[in-house]
Amino acid sequence: MRQQFRDTITDLARQDERIVLILGGISVYLFQEFQELFPDRFYNIGICENTMVSLAAGLSSQGLHPFVHTIAPFITERCYEQIKLDMCYNHFGGNIVSCGASFDYAWDGATHHCYTDLAILRLLPGIEVTQPGSKKELDLLIRSQYKNGRPTYFRIAVDEHGQDFPVEFGRGTIVQDIQNSKVTVMTAGPILGNVVEACKDLPVNIAYFHTIKPLDHGLVYHFRNTNILVAHDAFGLYEAICEISNLSVRYHGLPDKFCRYYGTREEIRHEIDLSPSGIRKAVLQEINRWTQGYSNHVL
Repeated sequence: MRQQFRDTITDLARQDERIVLILGGISVYLFQEFQELFPDRFYNIGICENTMVSLAAGLSSQGLHPFVHTIAPFITERCYEQIKLDMCYNHFGGNIVSCGASFDYAWDGATHHCYTDLAILRLLPGIEVTQPGSKKELDLLIRSQYKNGRPTYFRIAVDEHGQDFPVEFGRGTIVQDIQNSKVTVMTAGPILGNVVEACKDLPVNIAYFHTIKPLDHGLVYHFRNTNILVAHDAFGLYEAICEISNLSVRYHGLPDKFCRYYGTREEIRHEIDLSPSGIRKAVLQEINRWTQGYSNHVL
C-alpha cells in the first residue's frame, strides 16, 4: 500500500505544484523519483517528527498542500501536541500519512506497535481520520481529500482486505446484509479480510468503514435493531460507533495490556483472537448470546 501512496502523490504532484512531501527518514529510496522530479518540494527531515508536523502547518499557512510521512506511532502519538495545536487549532490543512499500522512492525515490539492512533486523532476538532483497507481506497481517498483545507490522517497498512467496493469519503459499505439477521459485525481497514473469512456461511451482517471520522452514522443506524460486534485491530472505530445512542455494541479486538508477543502480524493476530478462527469464535458467541436471550424473553 505504501507503493500506492508513492504512485498517487507523484501523479498528483505533476498536476499540482502546491504539493510538498516531508519524510521522517523512511521511504526515502521509495520516493527517489519524486525527489528527482520535484527537488524543491521534497524534504527528508530525519527523525524529527514533531518538527515535520510544525513544518507542514507552516507550509499549509502559505497555501501549500503538505504530506508528512513516517512510522505510525512516531507521527501520531509522539506528535499529538503539534497536530492538535499547529494544525487543528490553527485550521491549517495537511496530510498525515503513516505506515506500520497496529502490528505491521510486529518484530520491533511495543515502541513500533500502534493501535491508538485512530482513537486519539478522532478526538481533535476539525480533523479527518481514514483507515484505507486497499490500494484502491488509499488512492481515491487521497485524491478526494488532500486539498480539502483540513488535517487529514491516512493510515497505511502492509496488507489489504482483498475486497473491491465503490469508494466515497465518509461513506461505509454493506458487505453482507442477511434478512432477519440479528447480529452485525462492523470493522475497518485490512482486518476486513479476516472478518469476511470468519463469517463465511454464518447468518450475520457485515458493515465496513474506511473513514473513521466522520463516521457514516447512516450505515450504523441501518443495523440499529441488531446486536453489533465491532471486530477491529485498533481502538477508535468502537468508540465512534458507541457515540450513537440506543445501540447494543460489543468490542472484539485488543486486550487491555501491552502486546509482548514477537513474530509476524499474523502470529500476533492469532494470539489476541483476531485471526479468522478467533473472530469466528467471537461471532458465534454473539449469535448464541442473542439466541439465548431471545429464548429467555419468549419463555
